[in-house]
Amino acid sequence: MRAPRRPAWTATLTWKAAVFIAVMCCALAALLGVLVHVSVTGQTVSDSRDKAMARLTEVTGLYEAGEPLPRFAGVDPPGLPASLRALAARGERGTMVTEYEGRPTMWAAGPADGRALAVRLDYTQSAETIDALDRSILGSSVLAIGATLLVGVFAVTRVTRRLHLTAQVARRISAGDLDARVDDPRTKDPSRPQDEVATVSGALDTMASSLQRKLQTEQRFTADVAHELRTPLTGLSAAAELLPEGRPSELVRDRVRAMRGLTEDLLEISRLDARTETVDLAVHELGPLAERVVRASGTDTEVRVVRDATVETDRRRVERVLGNLVANAHRHGAPPVVVTVDGPVVSVRDHGPGYPAYLLESGPQRFRTESGGKGHGLGLTIAVGQAGVIGAELVFAAAPDGGAEARLRLPEYVRLAAAESEE
Repeated sequence: MRAPRRPAWTATLTWKAAVFIAVMCCALAALLGVLVHVSVTGQTVSDSRDKAMARLTEVTGLYEAGEPLPRFAGVDPPGLPASLRALAARGERGTMVTEYEGRPTMWAAGPADGRALAVRLDYTQSAETIDALDRSILGSSVLAIGATLLVGVFAVTRVTRRLHLTAQVARRISAGDLDARVDDPRTKDPSRPQDEVATVSGALDTMASSLQRKLQTEQRFTADVAHELRTPLTGLSAAAELLPEGRPSELVRDRVRAMRGLTEDLLEISRLDARTETVDLAVHELGPLAERVVRASGTDTEVRVVRDATVETDRRRVERVLGNLVANAHRHGAPPVVVTVDGPVVSVRDHGPGYPAYLLESGPQRFRTESGGKGHGLGLTIAVGQAGVIGAELVFAAAPDGGAEARLRLPEYVRLAAAESEE
């Protein structure tokens, strides 16, 4: 039988710090309480014992002089503890605190002609003093623990809040927001002492700045190379068209077209990386839009419209995304390839080996290849980028009965009149 899983909040640093502070405060309060209790109780008992022994000495003098004993003294009086009686019978003197007639009593006894001469003192006030002290120790300990716990949790929460902010910025950077920074005020002034959290925050900001500079340099390099390649490729394409017909000419034209397509893809990725794309929103019926994409692809793809929907999106970019998904399914998957429209969701499904594990885990990666050069490269990378521009969600998954499935969820358009009628 598996042990029940602890709630997630029990793993937080605040909770652990609170428990640690509470345990340490309780231990310290208990130690101090015991020390104070033992010290005060010992002093109170010692004072009462000295007073009882002094009265026993006075009563012993009265007994030896044959004078009458006071009412708090007597020889073998009733209620005298047996152990104290036996001690006096052996010729020794001693004291003991017991209950007598329902009240705390201090007894002192000594030898008297083979019997026990004893005196008793009311110990009620001393006992109440000790009880009041214990209650005061307990109350002050609870207050001290509560105050210390509140102050400790407040201090720890300030630290954990900064850690959460640092983690949030790190997640934003990993999601592609390279402008995200922690900007801890402790890192801006070099003369100001820094704690460990500020050191981590500063290191994260430095790493993000360095990463941003490197990526921007690579993006500019890719864009410059792709742009510079367009002119010679245009001339090469024109020259290839002048070649005499034949197999060599077809191979040259095919390679030139592939290079031009790769160059255009690189330029598109560079624009997406620069985040300078603008969106031309309009209202479209999703079913006919998907059918038009399939017809333009010239492939044997089945279109199923389970439930049509009206979406507000950029038609050109949606066509680009669906076109890349359909082309990828035919290039790397296996027939039949099916495009299904179910409300604002369009899925592209093939029956091939499915997407590789790295793609399902972290998304498509440009120029990433699998199985000896068979990869998904720029096409799916562009699809993800264009989906992000129009605010759509593109998810890659493995189909339940085999194959690959990509699902594109678009923002559904809700007419105002229809919304009001539903209300």
